[in-house]
Amino acid sequence: MSYNEYDMVKPGLEEADPVEVAEITDITNIKDLVVYNDDFNTFDHVIKTLIQVCRHTTQQAEQCTWIIHHKGKCAVKKGLFEELKHMQEAICDAGIDARIQ
Repeated sequence: MSYNEYDMVKPGLEEADPVEVAEITDITNIKDLVVYNDDFNTFDHVIKTLIQVCRHTTQQAEQCTWIIHHKGKCAVKKGLFEELKHMQEAICDAGIDARIQ
């Protein structure tokens, strides 16, 4: 008789009770808050806005600002739409183009 060792129940190991797995629905709803480059706002203004609105550290804000400058845009925050909406509005109120994608 031939058998596969993975088909056998090992001594001392019993089948575990079924465990409910929580549905993960929020992961599919994660969005990016993207800030776009323009020819009007200074580096300092964008950095200060990201620190104030997104709660970035100085280093994070500076890195995002350089990416925006060189690549034309940068995802500065990830989260649910509801969490990002007020940040997007505050960034736009500061005269900076930001969109949720």
